[in-house]
Amino acid sequence: MRSLILLLVFSALAGCMSVSDLAEGTRYHLGDAGLLDHSETRRINNLRLQPDSFIYIAQGHFVPPGKAYPRPNVVAEEAFNGFVEYFPMIRRAKAPVGLEEAMGQARSAGAHYLLYCRFASADDRIGTWEEWEDQEALDRLGTDRGVIQLMLVETNTRYLVDTARIRSRGGLLTLYDAKPEDLLGPPLRDYARSLLGLSR
Repeated sequence: MRSLILLLVFSALAGCMSVSDLAEGTRYHLGDAGLLDHSETRRINNLRLQPDSFIYIAQGHFVPPGKAYPRPNVVAEEAFNGFVEYFPMIRRAKAPVGLEEAMGQARSAGAHYLLYCRFASADDRIGTWEEWEDQEALDRLGTDRGVIQLMLVETNTRYLVDTARIRSRGGLLTLYDAKPEDLLGPPLRDYARSLLGLSR
């Protein structure tokens, strides 16, 4: 009798949720528990952009404090990779630039918006035997962490359309040979989706 009730409960649940929803829920909870990579995005506004918006992406010169040394333009590169699937008209600065220079480049390219980003902080923890041999510090063991900040500015009016802060941390199952910049792709893709009003 008990197995029949359990079978009915599982059948009812399976009818309510698709397999992809169950997989996404499982991934989210494993990330929240610290086993997989996890990120949290906080946006100031929930405005939506048109899919045909022309976005220019640039990254500031700011070097994150800590012992991590990410590539100079890595946030802009990862943002471009995340946005290109959802916004067909998109361009990226080739190197880090200041805000005024980025605004000038965006305007000369004819972009509607400038997405200006920076790596606010990065903590590259020990994740390989080679890193352990170099540092040999127990307090440096653990998962990588990073924070990036984003500003979405309308190029014609310089109106600040949105700002976002993305906090990411690695998971215990994915910490081997990982870097803070490896955590950037999925939350930036999710941010691009949220600008179109799409759910995960």
